[in-house]
Amino acid sequence: MTEKNPFVVEKKDHIAWLILNNPERRNAMGLAFFNDIVDHFKDFDNDPEIRVVVIKGEGSCFSSGIDLAGLASLVTGGGADSRENLRKTILKGQEAASCIEKCTKPVIAAVHSHCIGGGVDLLSACDIRIASKDAVFSVREVRLAVIADVGTLQRLPHIIGHGWFRELALTGRDFSAEEALKMGFITRICEDKEALFQEAEKLALEIAGLAPLAVQGAKDVLIYSRDNGIYPGLQYVAQKNAAAMISEDALEAIAAFMEKRKPVFKGK
Repeated sequence: MTEKNPFVVEKKDHIAWLILNNPERRNAMGLAFFNDIVDHFKDFDNDPEIRVVVIKGEGSCFSSGIDLAGLASLVTGGGADSRENLRKTILKGQEAASCIEKCTKPVIAAVHSHCIGGGVDLLSACDIRIASKDAVFSVREVRLAVIADVGTLQRLPHIIGHGWFRELALTGRDFSAEEALKMGFITRICEDKEALFQEAEKLALEIAGLAPLAVQGAKDVLIYSRDNGIYPGLQYVAQKNAAAMISEDALEAIAAFMEKRKPVFKGK
């Protein structure tokens, strides 16, 4: 059976909406998901009209996580060849999350209801996460007798700190939107799904109205500094800003300030 196209993409006002579109399976993540999301983010990266990406889920929840039923054949029986196939599949899953972090454009996740396991992997690679008040999260893998292997163990401690993270990863328990806000995993809580998507659009439009190369540069420096440390990060941003400081957008920002008007940035 051919797996349903797991995404719908909508582009408007410099924003790309990546919509998880398999509500019948609660937006579970299968092989088609892993493959297609990488292609979509390559497209977003190469499209100069796109300045922000928003990920949201269609249907009753954001995502129930990895499609365990669809991937069951990879983890049952077999010899060395099946182990190698499983390793390659895990790497595809990792690439599916990493392509979000590697995207030069900021990525916002808008989460309603359940976001479990692989869904948290996805969120951990995003730049900004907001949720409706009914959102429920879980680093669920230990409860399924496996180790989270798509990026949560590597990324989420940098977002919420090791204290909170170790409790969540080692218990696999559910945690609410209120808890997620308290620990800094999400930054905003909205009343319901409709309000959530409106807030995501408002936030995306705010970012899209800024100088895109400066926004993208800030994301690049943030990730570089996280992975390489404070002083290498300072050296990196000095070099980057020296190359980018005198841009058309920078001159436009100065002119708009002097003329008391809103700047119009072109990404140049």
